[in-house]
Amino acid sequence: MIFHAAWSTLLGIFVGSLPGLTATMGVALMTTLTYSLDPNTAILVLICMYVGAIYGGSRSAILLNIPGTPASAATSLDGYPLALAGRAGYAMGLATAGSALGTIVGVVMLVLVAPPLAEAALNFGSFEFFWLAVFGILVSGQLTADTTPLKGYIAGILGLAVAMIGSEGIHAHVRFNMGLSDLNAGIALIPAMVGAFGFAEVLTAMWNRAGKLAGKKDSSDRTIPDLIDLWRYKFTIARSGIIGTFVGIIPGVGEDIGAWASYAAAKRTSKEASQFGKGSHEGLIAAETGNSAVVPGSLIPALTLAVPGSASSAVLIAALFIHGIRPGPLIVIEQPQFIGLISAMVLLATVFIAFYGLTLTRLFVQVLRVPYAYLMPVVFVLCVIGTFALSQRLFDVYIMVGFGLVGFVLRQMKYPMAPLVLGIILGSLLDKSLRRGLTLSDGDLTPFFTRPVSAGFVILIVLSILLNIRAVRRLAARPWHWIRGRRDA
Repeated sequence: MIFHAAWSTLLGIFVGSLPGLTATMGVALMTTLTYSLDPNTAILVLICMYVGAIYGGSRSAILLNIPGTPASAATSLDGYPLALAGRAGYAMGLATAGSALGTIVGVVMLVLVAPPLAEAALNFGSFEFFWLAVFGILVSGQLTADTTPLKGYIAGILGLAVAMIGSEGIHAHVRFNMGLSDLNAGIALIPAMVGAFGFAEVLTAMWNRAGKLAGKKDSSDRTIPDLIDLWRYKFTIARSGIIGTFVGIIPGVGEDIGAWASYAAAKRTSKEASQFGKGSHEGLIAAETGNSAVVPGSLIPALTLAVPGSASSAVLIAALFIHGIRPGPLIVIEQPQFIGLISAMVLLATVFIAFYGLTLTRLFVQVLRVPYAYLMPVVFVLCVIGTFALSQRLFDVYIMVGFGLVGFVLRQMKYPMAPLVLGIILGSLLDKSLRRGLTLSDGDLTPFFTRPVSAGFVILIVLSILLNIRAVRRLAARPWHWIRGRRDA
């Protein structure tokens, strides 16, 4: 068992590190190789692949500013600036610690609160999912480093517009395909993401000529993070782990939103908010803790309700059925030890990502010494291979190139890429939830505002918008300044 956990976790890290290859793809491909294994070993291999791939995406996000998986897009905001400053080893050490601690928090939640939380998530309807998607776009707009939130909102809306292309999710009516049959199924996330982050980075490097790849190494750089750093951000780690777990419990949301939500919460409450996007240790830890906590969180509805919390857990559900295990409410009765067994498997995978992350970091850092003239062609080839491997369609390569060109232009105009990709991710959820909600209410908008959870989301969204207005922030801060002044007096 230890041997299978070791090699499958390492393979997962490499899959996650390669731009365009996702955890979902890794789990799906690995499923075909586990038929000859006994069920427990097969599930262990798939769990380790899943955990390793989500963690592995941080490697290329930090070193190249190209998220290996969508879940690592938030990691690149602070990981890559740290690499540029010669602290790539320390950034990867912090990411490793955040991933391990986030997974542990998620496992604790999985063991203690799986049944009630899964039941609560099942009560989410179309009205709640619509506002969740809207809130996701607002969150993405607030994660801009060197520009205004408005540009983030615009990029998010562009992503939503892209998500509307192709067959809609209820009646399969084709929209906005511009006469191209290849667009009938819409624009896939992976080609768009690889183009916006990968090929756009190649073009930016060529444009800048001198390049911004972190070729230097700070003499104080090391791979083992300071315990005082981790202790300083203990509340951020705990909060991000809980947020990531809750996001994982909500069916169909995924690791990327867990990372962004955790990052946004950390930025909103941090005393170092101005450093976010410029190499913040807290931002990096929040993003990695959040996306890793989603993994055990997504297993809660997958195991107890047979409802996938993410795309990867959907593939995992299929693998469980293949190996004779029926996830759902009866699993607690039929196999009462199975949730504990899964928790132990996730913890074992966590041990190995911590081991590999801290021992192989210097090997990954060697990528920094490769000149751009040699590295960028390799990155481009990986972008093409990763995109083509998804569905063996040359059209997806064209999509990747197109998004790379658009991403390059938007970068020159200081528009962030992350909200664009997040808009594509949330577009389908927003569209289907809105139309299903209107169908259920016979066109009445009232339930979108009167249902308790929906009303909570509306209040949260309104507050988020108001607090991004400088005048409102100053007005809201006056009572606190007055209270603090009275206390000091």
